[in-house]
Amino acid sequence: MSRLLSGGGELAPLMRTAKLIARAQQHLRDHLPEEVREHVHVGGFREGKLTIITDRAVWLTWLRYERARLLELLHQMPEFAAVTGFNLKVRPVRPLKVPDRHVRNLPAPAADEIAACAAGTEDPRLKRALERLASHAQPRE
Repeated sequence: MSRLLSGGGELAPLMRTAKLIARAQQHLRDHLPEEVREHVHVGGFREGKLTIITDRAVWLTWLRYERARLLELLHQMPEFAAVTGFNLKVRPVRPLKVPDRHVRNLPAPAADEIAACAAGTEDPRLKRALERLASHAQPRE
């Protein structure tokens, strides 16, 4: 395994690229205005161009105006002297929406009826299902 990650392994070029991308990400974040930092991500490096991904079109427009300054920033680091430009992309990040939890409440008389049905049922699966349903009864006052 260590041979794969070392200089002569199959994954070595991929690991080097990943480290370069991480360094570019950190360098840019260190020099971007605070309101922009969380919206700009380095996505890759190919054929002399660094891919920069943002989550909104407004930041893409900002990046277009700042291209020259960002390129200067990257050229401060020797490993990025070969960067000739950027591929800018918008990829909206949509947070996972957790479905609302619906609590089921059953009026007490309805729960009593369902419990009575469960008591008179011979099928064990149906009996358990009816008992579970009856357990949703509202507390008696």
